[in-house]
Amino acid sequence: MFDKLVIVTRKTRLEELVERFNSRGQAKFWIERSGGEFGEYVSEDDAYRRSLEGVRRGLDIGLKQQSLDRALVPSFLFSDRDLVVPVGQDGLVANTAKYAGAQPIVGVNPDPSRFDGVLLPFTPAGVRPAVESVLAGRAQIREVTLAEASLNDGQSLLAFNDLFIGARTHVSARYKLTWNRVTEPQSSSGLLVSTGAGSTGWLSSVFNMAAGLAAFTGGAAGKRPELTWEDPRLMFAVREPFVSRHSKAGIVAGWIDKGRDLVVESLMPSGGAIFSDGIEADFLPFDSGRIVRIRAASRRARLVV
Repeated sequence: MFDKLVIVTRKTRLEELVERFNSRGQAKFWIERSGGEFGEYVSEDDAYRRSLEGVRRGLDIGLKQQSLDRALVPSFLFSDRDLVVPVGQDGLVANTAKYAGAQPIVGVNPDPSRFDGVLLPFTPAGVRPAVESVLAGRAQIREVTLAEASLNDGQSLLAFNDLFIGARTHVSARYKLTWNRVTEPQSSSGLLVSTGAGSTGWLSSVFNMAAGLAAFTGGAAGKRPELTWEDPRLMFAVREPFVSRHSKAGIVAGWIDKGRDLVVESLMPSGGAIFSDGIEADFLPFDSGRIVRIRAASRRARLVV
C-alpha cells in the first residue's frame, strides 16, 4: 500500500534565529544582550536533531524516505502511497493533516519534556512499531473532522483546529452573519469556528473569558461543550460583538450541524481575512463582495493512535 515515508519537519527556534541574524554568533549576542538564555535554544535544537536522526534510523525499513519542511507542506502533492510522519509540535500535525488527504499520519513527539504531544502519541523509539502496524493493516486510526471555508470565488481553505474570519489587524470586522435562517449585521473582533480537535485550544479561551466575566459580575458560568475529534459538528463563537445602530449581537455562538452552513458576507472594503490553525500567512482575502460558507469538510484527517 505504501512505498514512501514523508517525514515532515520544522525549523527549530535556533534555526529561525540564525536565519534572522545571519549567524549563530550574532543570534547568541542578541539573545544574551537581551537577558535571555541562549543555551535553552541550543539544547532544544540539539534534542530535536537527535530525535529526528533517531526517527530516520528507526524507520530504515526498506521504504524510501523524503524529508519535507513545514513551509513546503501547502504546495506538496501527497501521493496515495505516502505514509506521513510529522516530527515536531502538535501544530505540525494539525497543519500537515489539512494537506495530506486520506493518508495515515503518525505523529512523533521529539521532546516530551517540552511539548504536550496531544497529537503526538509516539516517541522516536516507538515510531517503528507504529509504522509497521500501519503497513500490516492493523493500526488504530482516529478520523478527525475538518472545517472547510468556501468562498464564492471558488477559493477554499481547510482547518484541523479552527478557522478565523475577521480583520487582519486589531480593528473591528464588519460582516453579515447568517445562521439558522436568521441574518444580522455584526461588528466584532471576528468569528472563531472550531472543530472537535480544536475545541480544547483557541475556543476554550473564549469560554475561559466568559467564565471569568460571569464570576466577576456574579452570574452563572455556562457549561463548556465537549466535542470529540470525530464529532461531525463544528462550533462557532463571535468574539467581542459590538452593538450599535448598524450592528447586533443576537447570534454569538452556535453549532454548525452536519450538512448545514454558516454563511458570512464581508462588509470590509479591505483588510478582511480568513485563516486556519493560527497560520496568518496562509490566508484567503475576505473583503467586500466575498461570501464564505463554512461547514464540516467532506473528508477527514486520519491520525494513527
